[in-house]
Amino acid sequence: MAASSPAANNNGTPTTERALLSQHTEKHFTAGEVVRDIIIGVSDGLTVPFALAAGLSGADASSSIVLTAGIAEVVAGAISMGLGGYLAAKSEADHYKMELKREQDEIVNVPDTEAAEIAEILAQYGIQPEEYAPVVNALRRKPQAWLDFMMKFELGLEKPDPKRAWQSALTIAVAYAVGGLVPLSPYMFISHVQKAVIVSVGITLIALLIFGYIKGRFTGNKPIKSAIETCLIGAIASAAAFGMAKLVQMI
Repeated sequence: MAASSPAANNNGTPTTERALLSQHTEKHFTAGEVVRDIIIGVSDGLTVPFALAAGLSGADASSSIVLTAGIAEVVAGAISMGLGGYLAAKSEADHYKMELKREQDEIVNVPDTEAAEIAEILAQYGIQPEEYAPVVNALRRKPQAWLDFMMKFELGLEKPDPKRAWQSALTIAVAYAVGGLVPLSPYMFISHVQKAVIVSVGITLIALLIFGYIKGRFTGNKPIKSAIETCLIGAIASAAAFGMAKLVQMI
C-alpha cells in the first residue's frame, strides 16, 4: 500500500510543514524603513542645530538669540525633512504602480515571454528545467501570483504600504525635532552663551555617541565604530561652524 501524502490545509501547505513552521519563530528585524527614517531624522537633528548653535555662539550672540534661531531652524528643518520623506515615499509608491501596470500588460500581451522570464529567474538558482517547469505552469494558472512573482523576483520591488508616505514624513519630522532640541537645551537654562555652548557640546557629543551606538546595533554595523563615526561627524560640523563664525567676525 502506498504511503498517503500529508494532509494539506486550505492554503495548500501540508499539515506537517505547518506544524514545523508554528514551532519556529523567526527573529529577523523587519522595521527597517522606520529605523531608516529615525536615523535620518535624529542624525540631522543632532548635527544641524548643533552646528548652528555653535556658529552663533562663536559670533558672540546671546543665549536668547541662539535659542530663538535654533528653534526656528528646528521647526523649518523638521518640516523640510518631513516633506522630503513624504515625497521620497510617494515617488517610490508611484514607481511601483507604474511598473505593476507595465507588468500586467506584459502578462496579458506576451505571456510566453513572461513565462520564459520565470524559467530564467529560477534557472539562476540552479533549478533544472524539469524541476521549474511545473512551477512555471502553476504560476501561469494564477495571474495574481504570477504578477506578484514577477514584481518581486524580476524587478526586485516590494508593494509599498499605502500609509508609508505619511508615516515617513511624521517619523522623520518628529525625530529631527527631538534630535534638534538636544543641542539647544543648555541655552534654555544658561544665559551666558560661552558656558552654554560648552554644555551643549558635551551633551550633544554624548547624544551622538549613544545614537551612533544604537544605530550600529540596529543596522548590523560595529556599534563602537558607528558611535565614534557619528560623534566625529557632529564634532567636525560644529567645529567648522564655530570656526567660520569666528573667521567672519575677524574680517
